[in-house]
Amino acid sequence: MTVELDGDSLTIDDVAAVARDGQAVSITPEARERVRASRERVEDVLEAGDPVYGVNTGFGELVDERIPRAALSELQTNLLRSHAAGSGRHLEREAVRAMLVTRLNALLKGYSGIRLEVLETLAAFLNEPVHPVVPSRGSLGASGDLAPLAHLALVLIGEGEATVPTGENGDGDGVRRLPGDEALAAVGLEPLELRAKEGLALINGTQMTLGLAALLVTDAEQCCRAADVAGALTTEVTMGTTAACAEPLHDVRPHGGQAESARVVRQVTAGSAVVESHRNCDRVQDAYSIRCLPQIHGAVRDAVAHLREAVAVELNSVTDNPLVFPRAALDDRASGTDRAAVVSGGNFHGAPLAHRLDYLIAALTDLAAVAERRIDRLLNPNLQESHLPPFLARESGVESGLMIVQYTAASLVAECRSVGRAGTDTVPVSGGQEDHVSMSATAAVNARRVLERTRQVIAAELRCGVEAADYVDETLGAGTDDVYETVRTVVPPLSGDRRPDRDVTAVEALIADGLLDETIEPHLE
Repeated sequence: MTVELDGDSLTIDDVAAVARDGQAVSITPEARERVRASRERVEDVLEAGDPVYGVNTGFGELVDERIPRAALSELQTNLLRSHAAGSGRHLEREAVRAMLVTRLNALLKGYSGIRLEVLETLAAFLNEPVHPVVPSRGSLGASGDLAPLAHLALVLIGEGEATVPTGENGDGDGVRRLPGDEALAAVGLEPLELRAKEGLALINGTQMTLGLAALLVTDAEQCCRAADVAGALTTEVTMGTTAACAEPLHDVRPHGGQAESARVVRQVTAGSAVVESHRNCDRVQDAYSIRCLPQIHGAVRDAVAHLREAVAVELNSVTDNPLVFPRAALDDRASGTDRAAVVSGGNFHGAPLAHRLDYLIAALTDLAAVAERRIDRLLNPNLQESHLPPFLARESGVESGLMIVQYTAASLVAECRSVGRAGTDTVPVSGGQEDHVSMSATAAVNARRVLERTRQVIAAELRCGVEAADYVDETLGAGTDDVYETVRTVVPPLSGDRRPDRDVTAVEALIADGLLDETIEPHLE
């Protein structure tokens, strides 16, 4: 299957398919025509000869420097070279592919003045594939993700570095890391010579932030489902009640995420003999980490939905600068000609994503925190139910069981809490011309780190919950019982002390690879 790119209809699922599943892309005829028309407007501006920012002037603080027409190609090449100043570990393959597909789609909107030939080469990068080597640090999220996108674009002109599949026809099992020109040659492509405005169009945008954010939405939604299931299992094996998830209770406080988490708990625990076995017990209320699960988890779901909303808009937005419009679209204040209007703005600023990514960091941290509290209730002899042995050890005292799993979870929660809120920070650059930047890429990198730690804590709760289930005589709900069986395919019961890290890592893989979702899907309406 191929994802058709038209500048208007790219979805988060499309990004995941291209980034993670290696799906190919194609450009629609309508988008091709818009790109051609946009380039014609740039050529019209060049013919007129008047100074227009981004077309025949310098950049940033050097905006007042007029560039001769003969030097415009050199200007674009120098722009890529000078801005490729990134550092740190390189982005993973999926992040680079997410950047490529989101940048390509934005340029297909037809307001950037770039030639179709350049965009066809970007599409070839996804389809061959050619994956530029992109450092993960260096972006301020305004003027877009300049440094990462410069590293991405360098390969178009035969510079930088990229990885390509091994084997003569790309049919090997690994990848080769090559200089840009050799990577292009390996897949039958030739370096491009960029023309006026094209270098700026390639690097001026939010696509590192956006690519990471799109994948984060998918993974965060997956984490929320896993947390609901882990919490449901903990509720059962600690002899808690699912009454707090009753539909009427949430109908009178109708937050969408809250209702959804309550529904998941109800449905995966349906038919639970464990819950029925203590329906009329003496316990009046469960602890907040169990009783308030829908409210806490639901608030996290709502935070993810808030990010999803922004990502969906940004995927089909134009985020470079300046933008080229038909003259009739703008008034006379815009630079250009009687056919083309060129206007400078701030669509490259990552604030709409940065603040929601920071919000996601806070929400995921709370999800990890409540999961850690439930782990403690499964293991702690001062809080456990009487049917559970201390730390779920088979021979307490001689064995420590899963005691240190809670230590690790506490450490991961502390790490999540230590992550800053990048979107509230700014450092002026470019001689003070760019005096307020978004730090959106830093927010995205931080959010990825917090998501991974949160997923590890949720995996730890699932691992402990499955072990605790072995001390319960009655049958679990249909959904939680299937989850138990799925986890047991990778984590055998404790028969004595062993390394818990491998168990938790195996459960985390079940979540990340979608196998847990496949297990619970038949139980969810």
